[in-house]
Amino acid sequence: MIAKSFSELRAYCEAENYKGWDPYDGLNSTIFQAMPLKHWDLARLVLIQLCKRSPFNLRPLLRVPKQHNAKGVGLFLNGYCNLYRMAEQGDTRFGTLEQLRAKVDEVARLLISLQSKGYSGACWGYNFDWQARRLFLFPAHTPTVVATTFCASALFQAYEVTGNRLYLDTALSSADFVLKNLHRTESKGGFILSYSPLPGNDTVYNASLLGAKLLSQCYRYTRNEEYKTVARQIVSAACEGQAADGSWVYGLLPVQSWIDSFHTGYNLDAMAHYARFCEDSSFDDAMQRGLDFYLANFFLADGTPKYYHNRTYPIDIHCPGQLWVSLSVMGRFQPHAALCRKVADWTLANMQDSQGFFYYQLKRGVSSKIPYMRWSNAFMFNALSYYLLETHGKQTG
Repeated sequence: MIAKSFSELRAYCEAENYKGWDPYDGLNSTIFQAMPLKHWDLARLVLIQLCKRSPFNLRPLLRVPKQHNAKGVGLFLNGYCNLYRMAEQGDTRFGTLEQLRAKVDEVARLLISLQSKGYSGACWGYNFDWQARRLFLFPAHTPTVVATTFCASALFQAYEVTGNRLYLDTALSSADFVLKNLHRTESKGGFILSYSPLPGNDTVYNASLLGAKLLSQCYRYTRNEEYKTVARQIVSAACEGQAADGSWVYGLLPVQSWIDSFHTGYNLDAMAHYARFCEDSSFDDAMQRGLDFYLANFFLADGTPKYYHNRTYPIDIHCPGQLWVSLSVMGRFQPHAALCRKVADWTLANMQDSQGFFYYQLKRGVSSKIPYMRWSNAFMFNALSYYLLETHGKQTG
């Protein structure tokens, strides 16, 4: 069942050429861009939230085009690399080595073409303007540490699969973006890395830790001690901010005080990369406490994935997907295989459309079943590839 569901998702995404809509792409409306309202921050914010929150897809009416999103393309690339590894081990259900190598090269070239220009190293952003409350506007393609880490990480994997030095060199150059273009907020134990080169969003744990993940990957290939030192300071600050029960709030500001599933999963994923590639076990206890909290608070007995630690809805497609990625990266998938299977069965039964794509969120009322390419489909393509990589050769349904 899981292999069949993945194949249906893959067919949908490949037929769309990896292009699609996004929860936050309302400002790409060609109608809105032709209006004077585009210069008013409140109007921009209202349009983004209207498109994001509406269970009905307003984008065709507003003429929002389907486009490539760099982070989404990076997720597809990483997923294809996992399929390639399965084929190396004799599992060719999803293609031969030659076929999957061609896919890796195709998507890697596309990803490299989507870089944001004018910065110190390779970096990536989103394909839409984004109004953050009424505080500031992120212009389209403003690079972020989140998008850059997902994209560079995929290129590292593409290098491992193909040996193509261009992929490695591009990914390694992203360390310069992190070190030279992002700023730092001092925090106990070290500092928190900014979300982007622009002011604001400088207090988010998962974004900062993703920067540490990227630097750790760069350290693996270069042994540049600066990368390891900076990554350790970032991880140290995040661990100092961890609550006694193992949880993390989203960020340091009062309006960032929620505790959610998939950002906790991002934190664990990043810390696992740091520990492995920087060969540092100093934070293993914090990582274990974080994992214990994650597993105990974000999944119900029947496999339902919760969004928040203290309430279930809305159920976001990231919540199940990140479970399989984080456990795989941490080397903890097999001990929790039964949970992974329960969550997978629930997700495929409740959040996959008959056309193959996955829904964005389920709510108590009317849910959003719009096929978002980056948020839902690329994310699940990558997440399910980890599930399949961990279970191939075993009974997966």
